[in-house]
Amino acid sequence: MSLSTPSHSRWLGALVLAAGVPATALAQQCDTVRFAEVGWTDITATTALTTEVLEGLGYDTRVDTVSVPIAYSGMKNNDFDVFLGNWMPTMASISDKYVEGGGVDRLDANLEGAKYTLAVPQYVYDAGVTSVTDLAEHAEKFDSDIHGIEAGNDGNQMIQGMIDDGAYGLDGWNLVDSSEAGMLSELKARTPNEKWMVFLGWEPHPMNSNFDMAYLADADDYFGPDLGGATVYTNTRGGYVEECANVGQLLNNLTFTLEMENELMADIMDDGQKPREAARAYLQENDDILDEWLDGVTTRDGEPGAPAVRAALN
Repeated sequence: MSLSTPSHSRWLGALVLAAGVPATALAQQCDTVRFAEVGWTDITATTALTTEVLEGLGYDTRVDTVSVPIAYSGMKNNDFDVFLGNWMPTMASISDKYVEGGGVDRLDANLEGAKYTLAVPQYVYDAGVTSVTDLAEHAEKFDSDIHGIEAGNDGNQMIQGMIDDGAYGLDGWNLVDSSEAGMLSELKARTPNEKWMVFLGWEPHPMNSNFDMAYLADADDYFGPDLGGATVYTNTRGGYVEECANVGQLLNNLTFTLEMENELMADIMDDGQKPREAARAYLQENDDILDEWLDGVTTRDGEPGAPAVRAALN
C-alpha cells in the first residue's frame, strides 16, 4: 500500500480549493468510506455491520486489513477514513499521539464493558495461578512463554513491556507473536490434555464461551484496572466528521453491545459465516437498532436513511 505524505495531501487540498472546485465535487470525496480493519474478529464484525448500513445508504465502502500501527499512520496520511477498534486505555500508547497531534479524531464510544488482559485455562487458575504474580514460580510449566496475537498490536506491546521491565518476575520470558486465530488454535490444542498456557484474552469474544478460562488479576499497571476494563471508541482521520457530516452522524450514533458482538463473532468464527453475511442476517433479525443508528442520517442522495437501509437489507 502506498502512503501519501501529510504535506502532499495538504498541498493537493490547497490546489483544489484555489482552483475553485465546486462543493459538490469536494463532497464526492465522501462517496467511498475507507475502513482500516486489524484482523480482530470483533472489529471485523462491527466493520461488517457498518459497511452493510453504509451501502444501504448508497455509499461505497472499502476495507483493508492492516496492523494497528499502519491503521493509525494510514488515517493520519488520508489512506483510511474510519477505524472502529480503538480499545482504551490499552491502546493509548499507539493512538494518543495521533489524536493529540490532530491526525486522528476519537469519536464517541461504540462499546462499553469490554476487558483485555492475560488469561489462562480454568484448570491452570484452579491450580493456583490466579494473578500475574503467580506466573514466575510456574515458569517451567508455561515454558516461560506468553502467547499474544499479531506483532505490533497494543496487547503484545504491553506484554513485551512487562517482560522488558522484569515486572512480576517475568524477566527472561518470551512473547510468542502469532495471530488471533493462531493463538486460539494453540489454546485448543493444549486444553484436552490440560497443558499450561498463558495468553492474551478479551471480551467480547467467543473464546469466553468456547473455553473454560479465567482472567488473571493484578496486571493493572499494564492493562489497567478491572481486568483491563476497556471502552472501545470509533476513530476517524482528522476532520473527517466535518468533511463528511452525514457519515459522521452515523459514526457518532453507532453503539454495539457485548451480546451483539459475541453472537456475530460466533457466527463468523464457529459457524464459518462470512462477516458480511453474518452482519446482514443480524440486521435483518434486529432491525430495530437501525432507528438509533440512523437518527439524523440520510442516504447519500439526501433521502430518509432508515427506510432505504431496510429496503436494501430485504
